[in-house]
Amino acid sequence: MRVSGQDVLGPDGGALRLRGTNLGGMLNMEHFVTGFVATESQMRASLLDVLGPERYEMFFDRLLEALFSQADAELLAKLGVNSVRVGFNYHHFEDDHQPFVLKPEGLARLDRIVDLCASQGIYSILDFHALPGGQNAGWHADNPTHLALLWQHRHFQDRAIWLWEILAQHYKDNPWVAGYNLLNEPADPTGKAVAAFYRRLVPAVRAVDPNHLLMVDGNRYATEFDIFDEPWDNTIYTCHDYCGASLKASGNYPGLTDGEWHDAKTLEAKFLERSAYSRSTGTPLYVGEFGPIYTGEAGRDQQLYQILADQLAIYRDHGAGWCTWMYKDLGRQGLVGVKPQTAYRHQFDGFVAKKRRLATDAWGTDFSQIADLLDPIVRLVKHEFPDFDGYPWGTEYWVQTLIPHIVFSQPMVGEYAAAFAGLTQEQLTALADSFALSNCQVRENLYALLAHDLEDA
Repeated sequence: MRVSGQDVLGPDGGALRLRGTNLGGMLNMEHFVTGFVATESQMRASLLDVLGPERYEMFFDRLLEALFSQADAELLAKLGVNSVRVGFNYHHFEDDHQPFVLKPEGLARLDRIVDLCASQGIYSILDFHALPGGQNAGWHADNPTHLALLWQHRHFQDRAIWLWEILAQHYKDNPWVAGYNLLNEPADPTGKAVAAFYRRLVPAVRAVDPNHLLMVDGNRYATEFDIFDEPWDNTIYTCHDYCGASLKASGNYPGLTDGEWHDAKTLEAKFLERSAYSRSTGTPLYVGEFGPIYTGEAGRDQQLYQILADQLAIYRDHGAGWCTWMYKDLGRQGLVGVKPQTAYRHQFDGFVAKKRRLATDAWGTDFSQIADLLDPIVRLVKHEFPDFDGYPWGTEYWVQTLIPHIVFSQPMVGEYAAAFAGLTQEQLTALADSFALSNCQVRENLYALLAHDLEDA
């Protein structure tokens, strides 16, 4: 594939609008996807203590195979997507205590996904979702702190560049890899470190692989692109386009959410703001992540489907490619979700309910469950530090996420792992296999909306 003006040209030379979904929660696991708490590394370390090395490896090998198999690739091909974005965590490729030492099993796991998708005519976009040190402060960067240390330590940056050089060498001749999404959702409060890092990273990757597409996220979680000057050759500048009214159970559409009006016009205005750099430079428009968080309440979910339909129409009108967040989870957001009668749901639904009560998963909560605790702290911080503006989304969100994600989540890690203690190999297998497509149900309304947009593919 190559960029030609605002078009992406496929292998046959014709224009190709990349449309697909994110395979989140696999090679970079997130707490709301598979029900654990805190970060993937913290969860894995606790499970290793409980299960021991052999049973630990068996469980995660089985889980990764269940999360995406031939059946999943076939479902996506039937839906009509032409691409998937495959997020990965650096821990699959190296250990912190052995930096710059490649773990070949990481490449094997990524190869398996690329090959499964290729077998169905689906391209893969390789998405570096969790970098050494953390490129943002989020749980989805496997970051147990509230600091994005990638931007403060060249050592972390050198390791990220080293890994991309290896990946570029490995995939440079693979036609089923559409491109390299160099880092997911960077967030640097200074606005200076991200551009400087890209200026090192892009030439390093290009020296190894001059041909594949590069996909570059803007700063502040892929929403700000004023850090860039002239565009690089054969590069797509990818924005993420979440709507505030689609991320909270208490939202309203069309209408007010947290005092802000949301409708189709405001959706388009926000998309045009986030894609302004691509439009001004004449480069392709592409949304790397978007999508509502569903509630299970018919009336509210109908509003959320309308948001999605309006966004798809906007992208179609502007010729933008897109990639929904996401494919498979426990039922909060995925195109498919694990059925309630599975072994995993039986084992962990109570634990997930406790997480919701304590708002440990910021993704999809309005924090009302613990408002009596958080609201006084928000007021105190705003009163004592009136000039402070918590990065990246303001002081209120800064307090709301920091306390549940660290103070509440980290003590719960051991509680999650303890639920695995004493389980037989057969029981562990049943837990992992709960995520197999045969044990999942399709979100039919979402499938229909996406299928309708993909009909002209």
